[in-house]
Amino acid sequence: MPIKVKAIIGSTSSTSYNLKVVEFMRKRYAGKLEITPVFINALEPFAIDIENDPTPNVLDFKAEVADSDAVLFAVPEYNFSIPGTLKNAIDWMSRGELVLQGKPTFIIGASMGNLGSVRAQQHLREILSNPNLAPAILPQNEVYIGAVHAKLDADGTLTDEATVAFLDRVVDNFIKFYEKETASANQ
Repeated sequence: MPIKVKAIIGSTSSTSYNLKVVEFMRKRYAGKLEITPVFINALEPFAIDIENDPTPNVLDFKAEVADSDAVLFAVPEYNFSIPGTLKNAIDWMSRGELVLQGKPTFIIGASMGNLGSVRAQQHLREILSNPNLAPAILPQNEVYIGAVHAKLDADGTLTDEATVAFLDRVVDNFIKFYEKETASANQ
């Protein structure tokens, strides 16, 4: 049975390269991973005034993440960091029901620049180290897809063989990591 993965799309763009990569992964790894994109566009800004009475959009978002075996963050880079909307979504996950704690997680990122969201992913890892978040993040398998616009065809298929081969390895590594994490959690 495939691992149920909720892919948090860090971009709110309707033409997001990160969403295209997630859609490619959803199709390519369908027998291994059941990937469902989760969008953060409609989340209200986090505020202490409403943290104990979150809106239906926030409750639905957190329920989506909770209803998963694992999480995939697909993060673009905005001004050397993660988008504000992604930080907002993470802030909501750090309050009330802590839906990320201990959840097997991996991160990918794509951008038109050559570094493929390196800085954003570094910041994301630092943010996720907060004890109220604390997912179990796949180590040593950073996926930085630079110049992504030149690696996707018109249908959104990744055509760069080296990138696809690397993604294949990372997904296999994640599945092994997931199995190890869930086995130790069940002991």
